[in-house]
Amino acid sequence: MNDKVKYWTELSEYDYDTALAMLNTGRYLYVGFMCHQSIEKILKAYFNSINDEPAPFTHSLTHLAKKSDLHHQFPENLIDFLDILEPLNIEARYPSHKEKLMKSLTKERCLFILENTKTLKTWIMEKF
Repeated sequence: MNDKVKYWTELSEYDYDTALAMLNTGRYLYVGFMCHQSIEKILKAYFNSINDEPAPFTHSLTHLAKKSDLHHQFPENLIDFLDILEPLNIEARYPSHKEKLMKSLTKERCLFILENTKTLKTWIMEKF
């Protein structure tokens, strides 16, 4: 594993662990945000595993998956999950979206997001 891949993989794992910590403290808004961050970083790790150039400077999971030639390989359920996860990065950052988002992120919803984040992260890592 090269240094860039290791860097992004370690950050992805840290963000996933942070999402778990946010669940345990009831900070559900940040569960979704950190799950997005975890997938973003594992996609950047994968990109760096197949390219010599730096990972694209973007937060768009779909864009990263397409630039990595992974998007067309995603199973349908993971594409659907990517669509759920994608807006959690932006909506968690802006106050006008936070209240609405906080109402939708129940403990059960966050458990679903965490479980699917782990599944997606594992699926991507198996492609390394």
